[in-house]
Amino acid sequence: MPPADPPPDLIVPDGYTLHSENTSHILLPSDNGAFLNPVQEFNRDLSVACIRVWGEQMDETKKLKWEQERERKAQKAESKAKKQKLDDGKEREVEELATEGSEQVVEAAKPKLEYRPSQFVILEALSATGLRSVRYAKEIPQVKYVIANDLSDLACEAMRRNVELNDLHAKEDITEEGSSTQIRREAKVRVNEGDACALMYNHRTSKNRVDVVDLDPYGTAAPFIDAAVQCVNDGGLLCVTCTDLQVLATTNYPEKCFANYGGLPLKGEYCHESALRLVLHSLATSAARYGRYIEPLASLSIDFYVRLFVRVKTSQAEVKKLVANTASYYVCSGCQSFYEQSLGKVKTSVSAKTGDTNYHYKVNTGPPVSDKCPECNSIFHLAGPMWSGPLHDKNFIGKVLDHVEANSDKYGTSPRMKGMLTVAKEELDSVFFFSPGHLAGTFHCIAPSLHDVTSALLHAGHTVSRSHAVAGSLKTDAPRSAIYSIFRSWIKNNPVKMEKISQTSPSRVLIEKEPAFEANFKHHPGATTKSSAVKLVRYQQNPLPNWGPGSRAVSGTKRKRPADA
Repeated sequence: MPPADPPPDLIVPDGYTLHSENTSHILLPSDNGAFLNPVQEFNRDLSVACIRVWGEQMDETKKLKWEQERERKAQKAESKAKKQKLDDGKEREVEELATEGSEQVVEAAKPKLEYRPSQFVILEALSATGLRSVRYAKEIPQVKYVIANDLSDLACEAMRRNVELNDLHAKEDITEEGSSTQIRREAKVRVNEGDACALMYNHRTSKNRVDVVDLDPYGTAAPFIDAAVQCVNDGGLLCVTCTDLQVLATTNYPEKCFANYGGLPLKGEYCHESALRLVLHSLATSAARYGRYIEPLASLSIDFYVRLFVRVKTSQAEVKKLVANTASYYVCSGCQSFYEQSLGKVKTSVSAKTGDTNYHYKVNTGPPVSDKCPECNSIFHLAGPMWSGPLHDKNFIGKVLDHVEANSDKYGTSPRMKGMLTVAKEELDSVFFFSPGHLAGTFHCIAPSLHDVTSALLHAGHTVSRSHAVAGSLKTDAPRSAIYSIFRSWIKNNPVKMEKISQTSPSRVLIEKEPAFEANFKHHPGATTKSSAVKLVRYQQNPLPNWGPGSRAVSGTKRKRPADA
């Protein structure tokens, strides 16, 4: 959707530029005192849609509990009335006749109880210009108010200006139309200048918690995660962005990645998915310290950053299951095959007496593989520990997708939102992906088409899906040995020039092995999904020249570490 026209009486002051996004307008200082990246519009659109759908789900849950509570009270009252029956039926009948009229009057006088839709509070810990907070307040109907925080006085000054520009500030002595009553309208966006962690720690008690916390820093969100998982309500939503993919998605800074996220990164084509899993690991372990656990609703690798939406709940029993959803990975340095080493395992038993399921947690055995790769004889590198559970809640993503399709005109990036959400909804829960084009380079052969590889995997009895993280990638439940057998079968029909491959190359070892089975590349009906028949913008194209994270704001204010305070 094109941005709405700014107010006709708006005068842009010297030294400022007007930026419009959907129905919101903000003034940006030319001195870069507050950071804004226009390319992140997709992030903001996606966040608005996900928070709206989460809010609707939360309201449905609260309404169901309210109805159940009313029904319980009605049954209790009915049961109490039955117990108070008099032994003498005649006397009771006379009494009922005498009081019937008065009871009807009292019943009619009682106000009819109706469920009131719930509202929620959002805390944006690092708001910069305030555009995200302004959009939340204007575009999400269930929002009660938004707390927009920043440490920089320049950023807070910009936020106050932008909040007033969008008429979301507090107003004194507003007269209701057609009435002499004067009321005060509270601010829909409440600006706070201060340290983000201090603010969130001040909201960690049960009565002060907020419903949604949004962390969208410049770089890593690691310093703010501990405070965030404590200040969000039970069942609340935590939205996290990390743009430090040079740490998360490469092996250039393993010590930094371990310090920030508690795990080691990996080097491979699926490094962007491992980045998501490392951030989820950090969120899950941080929450577990306080008897809380996470449910990933949508975990997306987008452009130069990762964006995650997780529901935070409280349950000691669920926290125990984290050990089975955490794993380290042995990643081959030659062919990038990987082997999972789960940190723990869970065994279940059903009680014969009560029928309840009992969980038993055990340490795991290992390692899952020898010291050399069984496929190419190369050494392994260790990655993790990281989250090994599902990245998405398919039901939640389906509802977000339905919402976007029904409100395409309200989001400027709706075509791309539909494409990415469609791929994420169809994505398998298996760990990591592979690209036929990338593997063809490893095997030094002509690249088979996605359709050919998909058909071969399906004919072999495996399931396949696309991955949202990288164009031309596939996820499957097939082991790497089966994928390599398919490529060896492909090479038999499309020979490789072996004289061009070094005698010590891992590729030669891969190629010289015989396939474990003969792959069938004929068309499989399941190779074409319903969504693939529709033209969708599944992957991003360069929106601007030299686009990327952008330059950090020159605010003159830096968050101090405890030693410097």
